[in-house]
Amino acid sequence: MTTSATAKAPKPIGVRKIWTALAFLALLVVSLFYLMPVYVMLVTGLKPFKEVSLTTMWDLPRSLSFDNFTAAWRALRPNMMNSVVLAIPAATISSVLGSMNGYVLSKWKFKGSNTLFAFMLFGMFIPYQAILIPLVQFLMRIGLYGSMWGLILVHVVYGLPITTLIFRNYYASVPNEILESAAMDGAGFFDSFLRVILPLSPPSFAVVLIWQFTSIWNEFLFAVILTGNKNWPVTVALNNLAGSQIVEWNVQMAGALIAAFPTILVYLLLGKYFMRGLMAGALKG
Repeated sequence: MTTSATAKAPKPIGVRKIWTALAFLALLVVSLFYLMPVYVMLVTGLKPFKEVSLTTMWDLPRSLSFDNFTAAWRALRPNMMNSVVLAIPAATISSVLGSMNGYVLSKWKFKGSNTLFAFMLFGMFIPYQAILIPLVQFLMRIGLYGSMWGLILVHVVYGLPITTLIFRNYYASVPNEILESAAMDGAGFFDSFLRVILPLSPPSFAVVLIWQFTSIWNEFLFAVILTGNKNWPVTVALNNLAGSQIVEWNVQMAGALIAAFPTILVYLLLGKYFMRGLMAGALKG
């Protein structure tokens, strides 16, 4: 006699292996599709100018030459340093301020806290172009227009909504009992932040630091409008490699790979921490 709720028989091992192989094959095809532009950039960067054309863009270079990368590095080196000077402080400051905001908005339920948080999130959806004119006027009034510190300030302020959101969601998953135990031991509200919350925060800091570093490094509009020639980051210098009469696509592609290398390196080295941090704050918000 059989029961009405018969358990489903597990799939044979052979069938599971086939589905796993098909899934890996599909992921491989998608990965190759998204890596095609990188392949074109690499092979074009290794070709002399006379071999560069639309008809031969997929062809491998006839001989390897790194002269294009040398020329691009000479042109971009000062601006690469500008990007480092810009991205690291701006990402760090916005991360620290975002952690403070996230702690206050998740653990201190004062009147209007949710409204304040909603207004902060609204800043994520304001397009850069909508605030350029008042932003330039403001920076001119405080004497930071055209300087690196002015651009750092802009990226710190523009990064606060996303950093606050990530930290708030992460801190909301921290049990209140931990903070209550710290309060019983005499720790104040901000003492608890320094001694209890911050030691638990490396996963969320990994997320916001990687996110902010990548966003700031790749940003172009603020950089070209708000800074002068000597403070231009690498994205602006890469655009200027095109020239006015003729575009050396081989040098341009080599320069694009050089400019992208720091962010690629960050994700290769810290990508696993990025995913862990995202999942750590994704369960409760």
